Amino acid sequence: MEILENFSLKNYNTFNLDVKAKFFIQIKSQKGMLELLRSKIFRDQQSLIVGEGSNILFRDNFKGLIIHPDLKGVKVIKKVGDEIFVEVGAGEKWDDFVVWCVRNGYPGIENLSLIPGAVGSAPVQNIGAYGVEVKDVIQAVNGFQTKKPSRLSIPGKDCEFGYRTSIFKKSLKGSFIVDSVIFKFQKHVKPVLNFRGLKEHFRDPDNAKPEEIRNKVIEIRQSKLPDPAILGNAGSFFKNPVVPEKTATTLIQKFPDIPHFPDKNNHIKFSAAWLIEQCGWKGKRSGDAGVYAKHALILVNYGKASGQEIYELSERIKESVFYKFTLSLEREVQVIG
Repeated sequence: MEILENFSLKNYNTFNLDVKAKFFIQIKSQKGMLELLRSKIFRDQQSLIVGEGSNILFRDNFKGLIIHPDLKGVKVIKKVGDEIFVEVGAGEKWDDFVVWCVRNGYPGIENLSLIPGAVGSAPVQNIGAYGVEVKDVIQAVNGFQTKKPSRLSIPGKDCEFGYRTSIFKKSLKGSFIVDSVIFKFQKHVKPVLNFRGLKEHFRDPDNAKPEEIRNKVIEIRQSKLPDPAILGNAGSFFKNPVVPEKTATTLIQKFPDIPHFPDKNNHIKFSAAWLIEQCGWKGKRSGDAGVYAKHALILVNYGKASGQEIYELSERIKESVFYKFTLSLEREVQVIG
C-alpha cells in the first residue's frame, strides 16, 4: 500500500487547480481497499474520495488523505431475455463506458455522452443530461462501508436518487466508497429526445440510433461547453432551483419571460443559467476566475485562478440572483475547504 505525501491534485480536479493533498493513495483492488480501511492512516486522517475530480472545487490544499479508487473492468455478468446486466469498475472513465455501450448495442446512456468523470462518481451525483439520469439504468451500487469495513451492494431502488443527489451525498456521505456499479440495459428502448436540440434533429425520433444520438449530443455539448482539458471547469456549477408552484406563480407573474419547467410534486424548476445571465454575469471575469461566455452556468479557471477566487465569484453570483429574483442557487459542485 503506497501512500504519497504532499501530492499535487492538478490532474485530479477539472478546474486544474494546483492544490496539494497531505496524503494520496490510489486503490486498484478490493483487497487494497479493505487494507486501507483497516489502516492507522485512514483512522487518523480526514479523508476524501476523488475520481476524476469533475465535480469538486478545492478552496485550498487538502490537509488529509485523498483516496482515488482506480478499480477497472467492464463485463457482462448476466443476460435475461431482453435485459443485459453489466458491472463496471469505479475507476473507468464514464464516457469510455458510454462508447462501449453504443458499440455493443446497449442503449440507454447515449444522452449522457461526453460527461467528464469516473463511473464510480455517476451514482453519487446521479448525473443527468438531455432528459436522462443515470438512475434510470442503475441496478446496484457496490462498495465498502468505512466505519466497520465490509463490502456491501445497495440496490438502485434504495439509493435515494434525486436531482443531482443520492444516498451517497446524504446518510452515507463519507462512509461508503463505490468500487463498482451494476447497470441494467434493455436491447429495445424508446430514445429520449425531448430536449429541443435533439428532437428537431431526427426525422424519425422513435428509430434514432444510439450512435446518432451520441454524435448529436457531443455536437451540442461542444458548441456551448468548454473542454476541461483546455479551460478549467466543472461543468454546471449550480443546480436549477426548484420551488413550490405557488411561489413559482408569483415569480412568473413578475418575470413573464423566465424559463420554467414542471417538476415533481407540484413544483416548478427554473433555469439557473437564465437567472445568472439576467444578472449580467455571462462572460464576466474577475482575474482568472470567470463565467463562460457561451454558457452562464459554467464557472471557469482561465489559468491561474485559485479555488478561493472561484468560490468567491460563485458567492457573488448567488447573492445577485437572490437579490433580483429571491431564488437561492445551490451549488452542484462540491466545495472542499
